[in-house]
Formats: sequence, C-alpha cells, structure tokens
Amino acid sequence: MSTAARERVQGPPSRWRDRLRALQNIPPLFRIVWKAAPRVVAAGLAFRVIIALLPVAMLAVTKVIIDAIYGLTSQHRPLPGNFWWLVVLQFGLACLGAVLVRLIDFCENVLADKYTRYISTQIMVHAASLDLATYEDYNFHDKLERARVQGTDRIGMIQASGRLVQEVIMTASLAASILFFSPWILFALIVCIVPAFLGETHFAFLGYSLSFNQTTARRQMEYLRVLGGSKESAKELKLFGLSKYLVGRYTDLSDELHRQMVALQKRKLLLGALLAVLGTVGYYGTYAYVVYETVIGVLTLGTLTFLAGAIAGASTNIQAVFTTFSSIADQALFLTDLLEFFSVKPKIIVKPDALPAPRPICKGFEFKDVSFCYPGNPRPVLSNINFRLEPSERIALVGENGQGKTTIVKLLARLYDVSGGQILLDGVDLREYDIEDLWREIGVIFQDFMRYEMTAAENIAIGKIEEVNNEFRIRSEARKSLADHVIHQLPRRYDQVLGSRFEGSIELSGGQWQKIALGRAYIRDAQLLILDEPTASLDARSEHEVFQRFAELTANKMALLISHRFSTVRMADRILVLESGRIAEQGSHLELMRSAGRYAEMFELQAANYR
Repeated sequence: MSTAARERVQGPPSRWRDRLRALQNIPPLFRIVWKAAPRVVAAGLAFRVIIALLPVAMLAVTKVIIDAIYGLTSQHRPLPGNFWWLVVLQFGLACLGAVLVRLIDFCENVLADKYTRYISTQIMVHAASLDLATYEDYNFHDKLERARVQGTDRIGMIQASGRLVQEVIMTASLAASILFFSPWILFALIVCIVPAFLGETHFAFLGYSLSFNQTTARRQMEYLRVLGGSKESAKELKLFGLSKYLVGRYTDLSDELHRQMVALQKRKLLLGALLAVLGTVGYYGTYAYVVYETVIGVLTLGTLTFLAGAIAGASTNIQAVFTTFSSIADQALFLTDLLEFFSVKPKIIVKPDALPAPRPICKGFEFKDVSFCYPGNPRPVLSNINFRLEPSERIALVGENGQGKTTIVKLLARLYDVSGGQILLDGVDLREYDIEDLWREIGVIFQDFMRYEMTAAENIAIGKIEEVNNEFRIRSEARKSLADHVIHQLPRRYDQVLGSRFEGSIELSGGQWQKIALGRAYIRDAQLLILDEPTASLDARSEHEVFQRFAELTANKMALLISHRFSTVRMADRILVLESGRIAEQGSHLELMRSAGRYAEMFELQAANYR
C-alpha cells in the first residue's frame, strides 16, 4: 500500500504533497494491467510510439515539398529528382496513420475487456479470502464498494496512460523541432499552458474529495433504491405505505449530492474558461511571430508551414499532456481505494507447516476456557466455555437469542479465532491445522443459508462443488434431505433454475429451500455436521421426517444442532443450555428434565403452546 494510502485515515488527501504521493498508486495498477493482457499492452504501446512520430515526419516531408514547389514557381528551379517519391511518402504516412488509429482502438477495446474481467475476478478472489470479521466492519463495506466501482472504472485511466505516452512522444518531437528554430516560441507556449494544467489538477482533486465524502450517502441511496423495488420488501412496502417515505429519503440524499456537484462544476467552469483563453493567447501569439519572421524573409514558406503545423501540434499536445496527466492524477487518487482493498489481509491465516485435518477424528473437539468478543465490541459473547464433542456424539445447543449458540458454531468451524482459551481437535489447537483442509471435514447449514439462483442440481452440489457433474451423487443426497420430492415437482427437475432473478426461474417456499440446503450439507459427507436451525421453515410433518433421516445420517458422525424446537433437541445425546454466554447446564433431555432447571422451564413453556 502506498504512503498516501496509509496516511489517509479520516478522509481524502487535501495537501499537494499528499496529492502527488497518490501517483505512487499508478505502478501497482500497471502491474495489474500487464498481468491481465501483456501482449495487448505491448502491441498498443508500440502502435502509439509509431503514430506519435508521424506528425513530425509528415511536416518534414511537407516542408520539402512546399519549398520545392516555391523554388519552381518563384525562382524557376527544377524539381528535385525524388519529388514525386516524397508525395508518395506523404500519402503512405497518412495511410499508416489511419491504420494505426484503428489498431490502437482495437487494442484498447480488447484490453478493456481483458482488464475488466481480470480485476473483477481478482476482487472476488481477494474478498473471498478475507475473514468473516472483516465483513462485519461497516468501513470495509465502503472500501469494498469503492474497490468494485473503481476497479472496473479505471479502464479510462489505463487508456489515458496510453494516450499520455503518445502525447508526450509527439510533444517532444514537435518541441524539439520548434526548439531548433526558436527556444522562445517553445517557452511562450509552455508558460501560457501551465496555469491551465494547475487549474485542472486542482479541480480534479476537489472532485475526488467530493466523491470520497459521498461514498456513505451513495451506499444509502443504493440501499433505498433496492429496498424500494425488491421482491423481499414489496409486501411491507404496500401494507405499511412505505414507498412515499423511501422515495422522499432517496430524493433528499440525491438532491444534496447533486447540489454539491453543481457547485463544484460552476467554480470549475469559471476558472477553466479564463485559463483556456490564456492558452489560446499563447498559441496565436507564437503563430503571429512566425508569420512575421516569414514576411520579413527570415523564414521560407516551407519553414512557415512546418513551424505553423509544429506550433499548432505542440500547443494542442502540451495542453493534452497536462489535461491527460491531470486526469491520471485524479484517477490515481481513486486507485487508493482499490489498493487499500487489496491491502486488507485476513487475520485467520494458515501456518506454513500447518497440519492436515485428522482422518478419522479420534478424540473429537474440546473447548477449553473459550471466551470471545466480536471485533469492535468489548462485550464478551462467550465466557469460559468448556465442553467436549466426542466422535459419533450429537450435541444440541439451546438458549434464548443472543446467548452465543451460533458463535460457538463459527468458532468450531474457525470462521473466527477465539479471544481467549483454546479449541482443540484431537488434542491439537485448531489454529495448527490447515484451515481449508479442516473445512472439508465440516458440513454446515446456517439458519440464514444462501439461496443460490442456479439450478437445483447446482444448489445441492455447492456443498461439495467437485461433485457438480456427479448426477447420481446429487440425486442420492437430495433423497436423504427430502429435497427430491420438491425437485420432481419442478418443470425441468434438477436442471430447473431456482429463484426469481432470471427468466424461466422458479421460486421455492422457505421450507422447500431448506430441504435443498440440507441436501447441500449431506453431500459434503463431512465428519462433523452442523445444523443451525435446520427446520425453522418446515412444517411439523416435514420436520419429523427430516429428523428421522437426520438420526440415520449422523450415525458414526459428530453432529452439532441448534434449534428452538425442543421436540428436535431431545434427540441429541447431550444438550448444552447457554445463558449469558456461559453453559448454564448440560445433560440428556431426561437428565435436564429431572433437574428441573432452566431447560425444563423452557421446555414446559414451549410444550404449553401445543396443549
């Protein structure tokens, strides 16, 4: 990460020193671009170098042709022997320029597509590597949003960088030609154009600062836009009459952002117009000087033509260099967001000498004085938790919401690391194992499981994606989870796209989705199966059928079950009752009922609802 990126904590850079440091962000982007399409980048640069040298070559040929014609008509000198070859050369250079323009355009289009695909996949890969805790930091979501936008939007900067190379070479060749005749002409051109560059750069940084400060508001607007037009919110929008309120909030935010943008553009318009006039004065002043030198006989007509073209080209290209550089400097600031995103590293890492997950697991898992606090929240969710999960044992976690049941699941799967204590697997700290290999031995279905808008077969195969083409395995696990009955009612069965996002897709009920998700857990064939509220959306009959199967399928496996339904919980070998982040009591259903403690109280309260 660049120095500018590290120093910027509370807001965007405002000092010129910080702004110039943002240019350090450009080399990392170029390395990304080169990785995305090395051959296209090399070809594009070669074409730009050639086309940048064409104007001087054409002006030089034109000068010789005009001087030859002037000598013939005014001084009756014969045309040089290579005169017509010079005309052919000028025609060839013009054709070459026309072809190169199209070749450069082709390279830019190919590069834009390759880069966009490459950077999008890199953002996806990096985002997937980050810890779960990272996603619970609201600052990260701003960073991720800016990275997604700026990552793909930076293709304009890449193309501008190519133009800058071309413009610099063209300007240098034209400036060298002018310098040969008169250093003062070149100096006057530069002096008149520099203020315009400084003005453009100043407003570029102001634009970045404004965009940075508007990130949160734009995220709020996007949320309101989705909320105001999504299937999930449609029912309550109508019943509660929320549409007018949401539209009002969106309008207020967008009006304020529009007002800020217009105010900045007005200032840019006024100053930019004044500086543009200054640049025009520089061009026409030097042009008038060259005409005067020709009139008094110092310069030939061919030289006038050459210098007039060189001054016009240099003036245009000097302004273009400054404008393009200003644009790149502007976008270099935005690159800070992209590079900051890539600089975020996971804290849960795999040691170089990490152990493979034990197969089979012999001693099971053990929580030893485990405590945990979520990042940014000092209040402990778990305090000094101690329990064992033996091989072939089924444990249920019960307790009111917010007591740490799902947190235990996340720690067991090492989605988080403990704040205190240890989690052991076969007597070895969980942090000593290769995390990806460990995950292969854990099958988890969370209460908020994903509903993938893919085919029914893919939705099940996602549990073990390498089985995506194994039709027999997918159908077998669908039968175990009772999802096969749901799938056989679909028009295209296992090839049916689920959800409502795509044409021809079919939406399922909550209970139907849950059976699909259970199939996803079963296909994993892991040594530890974790089900967090696995039957929350099922009716009583389906729940009974699922747990009949569950008892069979977890034979000789470890299972951890979270449920608020005590009819489900009682099937566990052992039940842990969580209260205030601690284990209040534990035992089998019968043992806990006999002890007449917290579990028995909750069981009786729930049972009373069915009497």
